Amino acid sequence: MALLGLMVLLAMPPSLYSAFSLSLSCILQSQNEVSFEQDGDILIGGLIPVHINWLKSDFQITGQPDLCNTLDTKDYSWVQALVFSINEINQNQTLLPNISLGFQIYDTCYSITRALRGTMWMLTGQEKPILNYRCQSQASLAAIIGESSSTCSISMARVLGLYKYTQLSYFSTSPVLSDKFQFPSFFRMLPSDDVQALGLAQIVAHFGWTWVGLLSSAGDYGTLGSQILKVELLKLGVCIAFHETFPTVSTALDLKLILEVVKRSSAKIILVYSLDTYFLPVVEELSRANITSKVLIISDGWSSNFQRLKKEYTDIMSGTIGFSVHEGNMPGFKEFLLKLHPSTSPHDIFIKPLWKEIFKCQWPDLENSLTTMNVSTPLIMCTGAEKLKEFNGQIPREFDMSTSYNVYNAVYSVAQGLHDMHSCVLGEGPFVNHTCADIKNFKPWQLLHYMKKVHFVNKIGEEMYFDNNGDAPAVYDIINWQPNPDGSIQSVKVGSFDARAPKGQELSINMSAIQWNTQHPEVPRSMCSESCGPGNRKVAQQGQPLCCFDCIPCAEGEISNVVDSTICWQCGSDHWPNERRSECVPKRIEYLSYEEVMGIILAVVAISCFIITTAILCVFIKYRDTPIAKANNRELSFLLLGALMLSFLCSLLFIGDPQQITCLLRQPAFGTIFVLCVSCVLAKTIMVVIAFNATKPNSNLRGWVGPRVPIVTVTACTFIQVLICATWLLICPPFPERNMKLKIGIIIWQCNECSDVAFWCMLGYMGFLACASFLVAFLARKLPDSFNEAKWITFSMLVFLSVWLSFIPGYLSTQGKNTVAVEIFGIISSSAGILVCIFLPKCYIILLRPDMNTREQLLGKGTGIKKKIKAI
Repeated sequence: MALLGLMVLLAMPPSLYSAFSLSLSCILQSQNEVSFEQDGDILIGGLIPVHINWLKSDFQITGQPDLCNTLDTKDYSWVQALVFSINEINQNQTLLPNISLGFQIYDTCYSITRALRGTMWMLTGQEKPILNYRCQSQASLAAIIGESSSTCSISMARVLGLYKYTQLSYFSTSPVLSDKFQFPSFFRMLPSDDVQALGLAQIVAHFGWTWVGLLSSAGDYGTLGSQILKVELLKLGVCIAFHETFPTVSTALDLKLILEVVKRSSAKIILVYSLDTYFLPVVEELSRANITSKVLIISDGWSSNFQRLKKEYTDIMSGTIGFSVHEGNMPGFKEFLLKLHPSTSPHDIFIKPLWKEIFKCQWPDLENSLTTMNVSTPLIMCTGAEKLKEFNGQIPREFDMSTSYNVYNAVYSVAQGLHDMHSCVLGEGPFVNHTCADIKNFKPWQLLHYMKKVHFVNKIGEEMYFDNNGDAPAVYDIINWQPNPDGSIQSVKVGSFDARAPKGQELSINMSAIQWNTQHPEVPRSMCSESCGPGNRKVAQQGQPLCCFDCIPCAEGEISNVVDSTICWQCGSDHWPNERRSECVPKRIEYLSYEEVMGIILAVVAISCFIITTAILCVFIKYRDTPIAKANNRELSFLLLGALMLSFLCSLLFIGDPQQITCLLRQPAFGTIFVLCVSCVLAKTIMVVIAFNATKPNSNLRGWVGPRVPIVTVTACTFIQVLICATWLLICPPFPERNMKLKIGIIIWQCNECSDVAFWCMLGYMGFLACASFLVAFLARKLPDSFNEAKWITFSMLVFLSVWLSFIPGYLSTQGKNTVAVEIFGIISSSAGILVCIFLPKCYIILLRPDMNTREQLLGKGTGIKKKIKAI
């Protein structure tokens, strides 16, 4: 019979022989020992790393056994999510009526080689694949759900893209996979690392951290993700204190170097972009070194894998914040998981290893050579009586619900694509000649067409669709690892990141729900340099990142009103910084006002002197017919007293808010009145000289005795000053101005004299007359008389000149209101000097010594007096 069969084979044509051999290969193929299958009209493949291979990498030595020796309980929950969703779809005939879905699940063990092997097995239906051939006995393969690793998904996508088979990843986040030219049939149920990096950077910025460290694993996930994260951090002004990359299999030297960098850095925040399997050795090293002062910010690569942490890691890992794949509450899935049992799932090849991992027991029929239990641990046999229990009212902590939710949505997305394809109306199809695809025998590219347009709302009310890059809506959960009373760690959701929200509102965090690993509830601080408060600006430290800086106070006239400002702003011309230099405030306006002490004192003194002068004038008017009043030319005395009264009053023009009229009047009024005073004094002095010289025999001065000389003298001298002041007012009149440059931070409200030449000409002419009066009076001081007025005029002019000579340096050395005060003081003091020296002795005689105010007293000193009196 064997010989007959051989003869039949040899007689076959080559093409028929090839087909027969392929069919025979399908029939003889043994059951895949790393797969979990269920029949159906349409198959959905699943590539899930159910086991972790601790003993090898993809670059293993040839001949080394391919061992997957530890079941990953969280990844097993992904398997059950796929099984649960397919069973749920099959039980509900509204989505795919009269069509049953089956599945093929292959354990990739986090290996690129096994991922590709599983892919080819699903494509061809054979353990040992023959490219471009699929066993006819197999049901149609709709799509493959996998893989978790970006590196594995990239390798798979290059193969599946050739055949246009739909691939949906539940955990791959590499941005490379968004390239539809390279990976035309790739979809994923979570956003790419671009979005995650943006979210992680926003978390750092949200808490005000500007100085962070970065640890990343080798491979596509860690390398590409960390580079994108660095770019986003730099955009937000966050500095990277260090960036260390560790290999997938870390050596003792690698771990030591990383530990030294972490310990030496002042950064309190460390971002980790890595898969959990690669970072756990680093965690162990950090725990051994008891580094508990750092807060970890982790990516979704292991944020939900808190169950893998040993209790001794709690001190360093509690307080960790991370991005986690968005978790949805799948109706009925919790009950489905709790009902799992070896007796009810005989075809599940992974359930007994799951029992072994969760309950730490050993099945009698399993080989003990590959057990991962410690040899010192007492051997406990699995009885089958064990039951899965809730953990704090939730699904057992060994299971991962976030990624399971992605698997759930991936299956429903495929089912929705099949539903849309099955609902095609004949003659209105999207393909050539408006044809529709056959749901029983469709091509991979036909389903791919519908997958790109999938849009539905799942059972918990969340919208599902794919964008042009094949990415699902970008939503993340923000979790916080918090310690339990028993020393373990639990993951608590404290916020979310939704890229669909308006710009600036993507991040939502419940600050009160966060527990830090510090003794204080406040947010930890992490910065290279303390923030520069308002009033300061940042100056980068040479050779250091931008976050390392010194704080320098703003220069005079400049402010900074924000924290960590790099520049200071100049205040406006009428504003000045406050004491902290944090804001511009209106400059203080300064002028000599009636409301301040100096202004009040000067005003009171001026008015008092005016009153005294008025009183003296009244006395002279009352006693105008007395000899002493007549002896000193009473008309000039009256005019001089009136001029002194005006001089005291004109000082009031210098006090108060400068106005246009006061600025125009005060200097010309002061100059004219003072020249009138000095010209009166000069006239009196001249008249004394003329009177005494006119008494000499044959004197030519007799004709000058009389009122003409005083009138001409006073009029001529005053007219010249009036001419100077009028010219000044016509050419360049004084005006009020706000001087902002004279004093720092103060606006001097003053009268601008406009022409310094005119001002000093006015003062100079007044000084010239005072010098002339002083000279004439000095020469006449020893003329014989019982009351020679010349010596008192000499004293008055000496006081006058002393005051105004001291006024010049005082006027030039003061600023603002002090300059005005100096001028007022000069006016009052010089006027008072004339009043005291000329009129006080006369008032003394008139009021207190009337016995001396007689004709005999005035004539007692010589006969010349009599003639002088008669002449006057």
